[in-house]
Amino acid sequence: MKTLLIVYHTMTGGTLQMAHAAAAGAAADGSVAVRLLHAHEAGADDVLAADGYIFATPENLAAISGQMKDFFDRTYYAALDRINGRPYATLVCAGSDGSNAVRQIERITTGWRLKPVAPAVIVCTHAQTTDEILRPKRIEAEELGRCEELGAGIAAGLALGIF
Repeated sequence: MKTLLIVYHTMTGGTLQMAHAAAAGAAADGSVAVRLLHAHEAGADDVLAADGYIFATPENLAAISGQMKDFFDRTYYAALDRINGRPYATLVCAGSDGSNAVRQIERITTGWRLKPVAPAVIVCTHAQTTDEILRPKRIEAEELGRCEELGAGIAAGLALGIF
């Protein structure tokens, strides 16, 4: 059975909701094992053992979160040239536009020689004040549906050997 690793970081819960939705979509038909790990728990062995990936991060100061950066820093060289060609997708919970966080992950995954298999899903909360940024997030059902579809799609591709 193929394994999909979903690595996430969250501060206000929005990214976790998105990661859970992607995991639910990926696990729906039971043909792929899904591992959902917080960025500080995920290590190089987890990356090496997976057949595909979803990286889920909040946008912090127009960038990926520090804990997602730490995850990539801790695992990058151990996985380099050992996971070439594996599929990945990205989820970003953004306060403004999320595009720079997506670009950062694209640069890292290009170095890993991973294959993007879907456009990034960016959910913009439009949180711009301190109170809005720090408050717990509630992601709308329609947006969670996009995350679920992404998870289902990458799982189907893994199960069918398309990726």
